[in-house]
Amino acid sequence: AYDTLSDENKRKTYDQFGSAAFENNAGGNPYGSYGSYGGFNTSGFGFEDINIDDILSNMFGGSFGSSRRKNRPQKGEDVLYRLTIGFKEAVFGAKEDITIDLTEKCEECDGKGGFNPKKCSTCNGTGKVRRSQSSLFGSFLTETTCSDCNGTGETFERRCSDCKGRGYVVKRKTITITIPEGVDTGSQIRIKGKGQVGINGGENGDIYVEFKVEDDPIFRREGYDIFMTLPINIVEATLGGEKEVPTLDGKIILTIPSCSQNKDKLRIRGRGVPYGTKRGDLYIELDVVMPSKLDRNQRRLFEELANTNLDSSDKFKKFNKYFK
Repeated sequence: AYDTLSDENKRKTYDQFGSAAFENNAGGNPYGSYGSYGGFNTSGFGFEDINIDDILSNMFGGSFGSSRRKNRPQKGEDVLYRLTIGFKEAVFGAKEDITIDLTEKCEECDGKGGFNPKKCSTCNGTGKVRRSQSSLFGSFLTETTCSDCNGTGETFERRCSDCKGRGYVVKRKTITITIPEGVDTGSQIRIKGKGQVGINGGENGDIYVEFKVEDDPIFRREGYDIFMTLPINIVEATLGGEKEVPTLDGKIILTIPSCSQNKDKLRIRGRGVPYGTKRGDLYIELDVVMPSKLDRNQRRLFEELANTNLDSSDKFKKFNKYFK
């Protein structure tokens, strides 16, 4: 003792690690030849027959955290449900019923899985089974969840026949969801607390509904704007006029300017997809359709028209100038 206390370095070691620092021929090394901690031998290549739970249990007493881990409430699993909706439903929103299989707590056994609980004899109530395995580097402890009690540490004298000992049953449920306006393919909404049942009284998981929007035969969407193609004949394109056209809100009267060209776009403000307090726009692209055949009277009219000066535009002038 005098030798230890009179040596400043040894005294510091003793103050930090106690008498264990000088036992087993440690020579001042608090971990022995290759290390000893808390009474666990770590000789050889180190950490033989050692487990972190063992260390914590030795330091703090008992089975560190095991009872808290196996009995603590756990949130149930989330569920992803993919729903196909129509084009207008995606734009304006709607209510939709979905049918889905979900777990819920067994009412017969109150979610316990059985009756008259008792300590599991396989894991001695720890919920874990430890086995020693040997290797070239020494012995190691492996820890797995007890298969007899599924990690709860308890078994029952009589298993619940309704849930087969699982503590939950599967039921088909119909849930009414609200589709927000403006959703698109890939958009998701979250329904909190409607997913799979929680464990040990934990809250239920959530349902995530992911949307797939069907194509529309007339309209297509780009962001918050809507596009459509309007076929018109050559007379309507040339003379212009008014034409009834469909929109997502119903039919409107569209004014077509005279001398409209193929692929011209007409913009109707506020007829697109809602977002917040605003809406996108509707773009109508003109598709000038040439006649596939002419009757005698139509041919005569076109021949008379051909005798007029129809090629006075800059496009014709530039083209004709190239050949002069």
